[in-house]
Amino acid sequence: MAERQEQRAPDAVLTRIGQVVMLHHAGDREEARRRLLELWTELGADGDPLHRCTLAHYLADTQDDPSDELAWDLRALTEAEGVWSAGASEGSEGSEEPGSAEGVEGALAVRALYPSLHVNLAADYVKLGRAEAARAHLRRARGAAGALGDDSYGDGVRAQIRRLEICLGEGP
Repeated sequence: MAERQEQRAPDAVLTRIGQVVMLHHAGDREEARRRLLELWTELGADGDPLHRCTLAHYLADTQDDPSDELAWDLRALTEAEGVWSAGASEGSEGSEEPGSAEGVEGALAVRALYPSLHVNLAADYVKLGRAEAARAHLRRARGAAGALGDDSYGDGVRAQIRRLEICLGEGP
């Protein structure tokens, strides 16, 4: 008997975010910011926290002012904490139903984002001349780095952590 494998449909919102990120990486920062802000408005305050986290994370990268960048990175962290809490509580005791696959997957996705979220906040605080706040987020980034895979994403985040360690006088 052949087993049937189910494939999840790609997440349309994350696909749209990815397309705009490619636009940003191609050098069109203003258009990327405009499109990401439109998507932020479209999602609204009650939008999926994983989508809002991802959007805020990338919106921060399109900002010209370091204070605006910090504000978006803080929003991303707040949304990530919402995703993590929801995913962790969905399988909690006292529930007759196991947590949804989406909630658990979202929590796992955010777990891998935490090092990047914190290293970005550390970099924001460096730009703003707030070394102690930068060091606090750098410590959190290092603490969360165990969730990173041995891939180009993980390598990139670990490299950012090392650069900030050097910048803050904590590295070799």
